[in-house]
Amino acid sequence: MTARGFEDLLRELTPQVLGTLVARYGRFEGCEDAVQEAVLAATVQWPAEGVPGNPRGWLVTVASRRLIDQLRSDHARRERESATAVEVVPEDVPDTDDTLVLLFLCCHPALTAASQTALTLRAVGGLTTAEIARAFLVPEATMAARISRAKQRIKAAGSSFALPEGAEREERLRVVLHVLYLIFNEGYTASSGTELHRADLAHEAIRLARMVHAQLPEDGEVTGLLALMLLTHARRETRTTTAGDLVPLDEQDRKHWDRALIDEGLGLVKESLAGRTLGPYQLQSAIAATHADAATAEETDWRQVHALYLILERIAPNPMVTLNRAIALAETEGPAAGLALLTTLDGDERMARHHRLLSVRAHLLEQTGDTAGAYEHYRRAAKATASLAEQRYLEARASRTRQAPGA
Repeated sequence: MTARGFEDLLRELTPQVLGTLVARYGRFEGCEDAVQEAVLAATVQWPAEGVPGNPRGWLVTVASRRLIDQLRSDHARRERESATAVEVVPEDVPDTDDTLVLLFLCCHPALTAASQTALTLRAVGGLTTAEIARAFLVPEATMAARISRAKQRIKAAGSSFALPEGAEREERLRVVLHVLYLIFNEGYTASSGTELHRADLAHEAIRLARMVHAQLPEDGEVTGLLALMLLTHARRETRTTTAGDLVPLDEQDRKHWDRALIDEGLGLVKESLAGRTLGPYQLQSAIAATHADAATAEETDWRQVHALYLILERIAPNPMVTLNRAIALAETEGPAAGLALLTTLDGDERMARHHRLLSVRAHLLEQTGDTAGAYEHYRRAAKATASLAEQRYLEARASRTRQAPGA
C-alpha cells in the first residue's frame, strides 16, 4: 500500500475508532488523545509490518490500551476500579459506525463555529493540530488551545454520546452541514494567504460530506450540500493561471472542468430536489448546476439563476445571497439594476467594508462606463482582502479601468 493509501485508510478509520471508544467509555478528550496515539503507532508499524487483517480492531485495541494506561495512572479510586474492567480485544469491536454521532458531538451548540470546525477536522477528519493550524494560518499553540477548550466545553455541557431526537436532531444536523460548508469554502477560496484555494481542506470537506450522505441518503439538504461541493470543486483547475492569478467564472476554460464531478453533482442535484422540502443547500446546488449546464458563459441561464437566488433570499436571508442576486439581476436587466440592489446592502454592518461588495460594485460600475468609480472601488476591494491572489486580480482590474479611454 502506498503512503497515500495508508493516510486515506487512517483518515477513514479514525472517526470510527474514536466513535467506538467514546460510546464505550465516555471521556471524549481522553479517548481522542488515545486514538491519536494509536494512529501514530499505526503510521510507524503498518508500513513496516503490513496492514493488519482487522485494521479497525487493531486501532481500537491499541487506543483502548492507551486509555486504560491513562486511567490507571489516575489516583482516583473509582477510575482505577473502572479501568480494570475495560480490557478490549479486536473481536469486541462493534460493527456499527458511530461517525455521524461523533460529528454531532463535535458540532455541539455550546461551541463557537470556529471551535466546531477545528474539533471536526481534528476528531472526525483525522488532521493533526499542526495541519489545522496551517490551514487557518494561526499558530499551532493557538489551535491546540482552541481544540482543548472545545473538548472541555463539551464535557461541561454533559453531552451524551447519542444522536439527538426530533427537532434537536434536525437543528444539530444543520449545524453539522454548516461546519462542512465552512470547511469547504475555506478550502475553495482561502480567506487569506498566498494561495487562492487549499485543496486539502476542500477534499476533506467533500470526504466528510460523502460520509454523511452515505448515512443519510434521503436527506435533501445533505444531498444538496454534497452536490454543491462537487459542482464547485469541478472548476478548481481553471480558477487560476499557472502563475497563480485568479480567473473569473466567465473567463474559465470550461473544457477543463472536471466532467466526472459535474456528472455526479448533477445527478445529486436531481435527487436533492425530488423531495417535498427545499433548503438553502439544495437551492445553491441548483444554481451551481445551472452554471455547469452552460457550455459557455454566454449560454448561462441567468433568469433561472436570479429566480433561484430570489427563492434562496426568501427562505435564508443573507447579504451574500443578495450580493449574488445583484450579479444575476445585472445580467438580465442591466448593471444599473444590479447597482440599485447593491444599495440595499450599504447599511448592513456585515458588508460595510467587505471586499466582495466593493468588487461587485466596481464590476457593475465598469459596465456602466463609470471607469473612475470602478477604479476607486477596485482599489478599495484590493486593500480589503487578505488573499494575495484576489489582491493581484483586483489591482489588475483597477489598473485596466484607469487606462481605459475616458478614465
